[in-house]
Amino acid sequence: MTLPVSTNAELVRGQAIEGLDRLPAFSPILNRLLAMVASDDVSFAEVAVLIENDAVLAGNVLRYVNSAQYGFQGTVNSVRHAVAILGVNTIRNVALSFSISRMWTHVRIPEPWSGAKFNVHSVATALLADLIAQRARAPYPEGAFVAGLLHDVGKLIIAVSFPREFGAIRNLCELTSRSELECEGELIGPTHAQLSGLALERWRLPRPIERAAACHHEPGEADAGRLHLAHIVRTADRLANELGYSVLEHPKSAEPSDSAWDALELGHCAQRILDEFQVEFELSRALF
Repeated sequence: MTLPVSTNAELVRGQAIEGLDRLPAFSPILNRLLAMVASDDVSFAEVAVLIENDAVLAGNVLRYVNSAQYGFQGTVNSVRHAVAILGVNTIRNVALSFSISRMWTHVRIPEPWSGAKFNVHSVATALLADLIAQRARAPYPEGAFVAGLLHDVGKLIIAVSFPREFGAIRNLCELTSRSELECEGELIGPTHAQLSGLALERWRLPRPIERAAACHHEPGEADAGRLHLAHIVRTADRLANELGYSVLEHPKSAEPSDSAWDALELGHCAQRILDEFQVEFELSRALF
């Protein structure tokens, strides 16, 4: 059961980077969508033109906007109309969710990895982070969705780079009830959160997003004494797990615990956030 821990941090980092490089490359469209997160002056025309260059993506965006939940009169039949109705951020987030989920669906990893659960958890965390960021006073709220979407990519890196250890980590968690971070630290050294930060740094995403992913289990390390995007991702991650949208098997809770909201002081609007999340999540989930 016990595996040797590498004492060579550079060797472990090298293995992780090799695994990262084996993941599917970002498409030009996905690269440009991610670049838009760092831009303050993106126009709806730019987003529409970009999405229109991918027929499958454009079709799913139109399917999203024409869902019964929105109840528009008539049919929205152009991406530009969809962007005008829902706004740049919403359409961009829909496109990012679909593009990332589609890309990682092609990664073949033996059990116990579940690509479906990973995608569901990532999108759920992203949506919750975005909704929370609209109400919390953390800097760089526009990065919350991407930080939530990519916060656990380190788990994917472990599954690809350290497949034997990945299975052992799962077994150790189940047998001992210890946290994933503790088990990862014992068996490979770096945690999935640290590897997520490494991935986002190599992908050259904005620093606040990289730090939010790297510190989403220890948000105080991102910016001691201040509210940081990492606090929002941590809360969103916990809520997604408590709602049953987890990469691991977590008992589903009908009502997320109050402690998930404590650091952000958002208990007064918790139910509204959850209600909005359920609507958006069911719409987004239909895309993958």
